[in-house]
Parts: sequence; C-alpha cells; structure tokens
Amino acid sequence: MRIREKRRQTNRAARFFIFILAVAALAVAGILALALLPGLAAARLGAGSPSLNPAERTLLVAYLTAHARDLDSAAGVDDTPVPFSIARGDTANGVAARLAQQGLVSDPQLLTYYLRYQGADSHVEAGDFILRQTMTLREVALALTDAHAREVELRVIEGWRREQIAEALAAQPAFAGVADDFLTLTGPNGPRPATYAFLSGLAPGASLEGFLFPDTYLMRPSASAATILDKLLADFQSRLPADYSQRVAAHGLNLYQAITMASLIEREAVVDDERPVIASVLYNRLAAGQRLEIDASAQYPLGQAGHWWPSLQGLDLHTVDSLYNTYNHDGLPPGPISNPGLSSIMAVANPAQTAYLYYRAKCDGSGRHAFAVTYDQQVANACS
Repeated sequence: MRIREKRRQTNRAARFFIFILAVAALAVAGILALALLPGLAAARLGAGSPSLNPAERTLLVAYLTAHARDLDSAAGVDDTPVPFSIARGDTANGVAARLAQQGLVSDPQLLTYYLRYQGADSHVEAGDFILRQTMTLREVALALTDAHAREVELRVIEGWRREQIAEALAAQPAFAGVADDFLTLTGPNGPRPATYAFLSGLAPGASLEGFLFPDTYLMRPSASAATILDKLLADFQSRLPADYSQRVAAHGLNLYQAITMASLIEREAVVDDERPVIASVLYNRLAAGQRLEIDASAQYPLGQAGHWWPSLQGLDLHTVDSLYNTYNHDGLPPGPISNPGLSSIMAVANPAQTAYLYYRAKCDGSGRHAFAVTYDQQVANACS
C-alpha cells in the first residue's frame, strides 16, 4: 500500500510539473506574440492610429489579425454600383450597420474595429458614395474615409443631346466647372481626339454629337472634361461591332450617316422592338426619294436650355428654318441630333424588311406606333 501511495504522489508531482511547464510555455508564447503583434500589424493592417492606447491597440490587432481574411473578402458578387449616403454626424457604428443592411459588408463589427484601428471612426466622410458588393471590407473603409477614392456616378440617357450631358455634369458638385469645358471639347470645330479612328469620318466642323455613348459611368471627382469625354468615346468604340461600318455600307451609308440615322430612331422610338421597323421606314423613304419628315429633326434646332426637346404641338414644322429639319430638306440631317443607344445603332445595321413608308404614334399611350404602306392608311391610323 505504501509503495502504491508513493507512486501516486510521484505521478501527481510529475503531472504538476508538466502543467507548470505548459503554463510557462503559454506565457512565453503570449509574451512573444505580444512582442510580434506590432510588426505583424504593420505588415497586414498598417501602422494604426497613434492615438490608440497600448491595451486597445493590442486587442484590436489581435482581433483584426484573426479576421485578416475577412478584411480582404467581399460581401457579394454583384458588381452593380450602389449609391450610399452619409450625413454629417453619422457614427461609424451606424454607417457600418446600414452598409450591412444593404449587403455591402458582411461583418459590420469588423468594419467598425478596422475603422477604429485606423483612427478613421471619428472622421467618416459625409457625402454620396458609389459602392459595390464586390469591394472588400478594406476597400469600403477606404472609400468612406478618403475623398479622393470616391467615384461619382454620371448617367447619360439614350437620346440626350450633348448639352443635356453638360447639364448633368453641372448638376454634380463633384464636377463643378467641367460642363463648359465639355461643351467646348464636344462642340463644332472642337479638338478631336486622335486616338479614335471613327471620328475621322465626321463632317468638317461637326460636333461630337452622336458619339457620346449613353451609359452609367463612374468618375473620380477630380475628372477633367477631357477625361470624361475619353470615357464616353472609349465606351462607344468598345460597344460598336468591329464590322459595323461594313454592315451599314451594305445599306449605302457610311458610319457618320449611320449614327445620324440612329439618332433619329432614338428620338422617335419608345420600345426596342420597333427600332428596326422604324429603320426600315427611313430606308424605304430614302429609296423612294421621299423626305423623312421626322418631328425630332425639327425639335433639335429649336432646343434651348430648359427645353431641349420643345413641344411641336400646333407648330407648322415646315416653318422651322434649319438644315436639320427633314420636313424641308431631302435625305438625312447634316449630323446626329442626339446620342443614340446601342439598340438604335444596331437597328440601322439590321433594319426590318418591310414596305412601310409611314408611322405614327398609337392612341393608347403605349408608346408604340401604327405603321402604314400608303398615305391613306396613315390617315386612317390617326387618333379620332
């Protein structure tokens, strides 16, 4: 019995000694980790805010290091731009919660801690932002705290003329002072960027109307008029099929004439499936030697600030004295009257095969048109 008791005591002593060694090892590991954490943090998290006290810095570093993978992960795969606004006085916690509600961050607490570590929780920028689900948590934090990292949305609508694009620029505080430069660059006799071969076919003295591609653009607030113009022209170039000029040449048009026709279709059509049909009407009238008589071609020269597309009700369209007015002049206008979208541009290359020579808006408010082969049919399609 005594031997067994001695063995038990020996085993207890051994186990206690091992326990003490383990505790000591953990303590040493902890001390080493604390010593190494600043270096690891600087490498993975940045230097951090100098205002943090040592205890808070250590806790934040430990937490953020453990979640480093999450810092570099996105909340989703949808790359759609999402407008997000921060009002003056909004807290970092409140902003993070709203970002999570909109699916822009998956861990609002992690964002709050990261902002705190960077010392940015107290100066989240007030303003309007464009964010995406595909941005990592770090990128979202940068966008919210660095005014230079923001992107501002510019939406160019199909059928707008270049003056309307300039007005959209002027309406954005981020683009203050850019609108006038944009009008100069895109106006008649303006400088034409040599990098875009399609501009070589413009008529002498023509503006860039027609080639300012309608789309939603994200711009830096510091973007110049030249930078904005380059984005619009680059988008046009990338969207236009490589064989487009050959395809419209088969219909007797060069690129400039095709974009001019597309600009008419853009202002006339409301629904996409009618664009090729309206294109066929224009081709048919040109082939028959008839004037196009497009209402929008009379609107274009009458446009002015606040009323770029004025009502023509009660106006004798033959009284509008302009080369753009297809009621008074044969063939296409001398240039585009708007900036068409891709559907109208492609309708010129792929017109429907019809015998129609006329169309007019239906009376049901649908935006659709009634098409006719003869003038009598056109008259019969009039609203009663």
